[in-house]
Amino acid sequence: MPNLKPDPRLNVWRDDLAGAHLRAEVSAPRFVEGEDYTIIAPVTALRRSPADGALQDSQLLYGEGFRVYEMKDRWAWGQANHDDYVGYVLAEDLQKTSPAMAPTHKLVSLRSFIYREPDIKTRPLMGVCMGAQLSVSRFEGRFAELSEETGGGFMHAAHIAPMGEFQSQPVEVARRFIGAPYFWGGRESIGLDCSALVQTALMACGLACPRDSDMQEASLGTSVAVAEVGDIVFWKGHVGFLSAPNTLLHANAFHMSVVEEDFDAACARIQKTEGPITAIKRLG
Repeated sequence: MPNLKPDPRLNVWRDDLAGAHLRAEVSAPRFVEGEDYTIIAPVTALRRSPADGALQDSQLLYGEGFRVYEMKDRWAWGQANHDDYVGYVLAEDLQKTSPAMAPTHKLVSLRSFIYREPDIKTRPLMGVCMGAQLSVSRFEGRFAELSEETGGGFMHAAHIAPMGEFQSQPVEVARRFIGAPYFWGGRESIGLDCSALVQTALMACGLACPRDSDMQEASLGTSVAVAEVGDIVFWKGHVGFLSAPNTLLHANAFHMSVVEEDFDAACARIQKTEGPITAIKRLG
């Protein structure tokens, strides 16, 4: 059996444990089948190790699926359904998935609320952000009622869309986040990082997209020599959209927010810390 060292970000593999589906690919003393859980918190951190202070590599949003391979103390180790990212989440933010929890709709507004009653004046149960997955049991007037299995509540129907309905322009989706704070590992409307902005925009348009910028550079689109509007521009450790002629749209730690700025000026600044552009990718 080969003793491989797979990318731990995308493979459910540790020195002591691995997913049963990797049995032919890696060596481990124990292989286990995963169990499907659903995120029931508005958002939860996906951490690199099981500790409150551990680095946040990503986040999981309300209603997203997470396959658990180990539940120990307060932490669940597993893999996100939407992009295969592996890490640790708080067990209290998970609920065992049942057929009745299957998502039927998703949130397409930047942010919205789950209300106790079909009335915007009632106290919300929680706020959720774009990409949240929702199991709708029925519609009542201007509201969608969520299944009891997911905690129930009501969402304004204008803020949601069926799971199979997608937007068409990734740049326009990304523009909606202008002004959102930069947040390492974040994927939500109140804070996200550069690769999450790209991933969120592409996935809202029905395009598969991995989580980290190096994965995106390796897998997205076709390489081109000169950037055109809509292309994705990569540096080592950074990524953004060419959103208009000579305009870069990106989440960045210089401005600590999502901004559009002069492309040439941004390139000159980024090159000082990250080096030159490593790739320009055009989506088909």
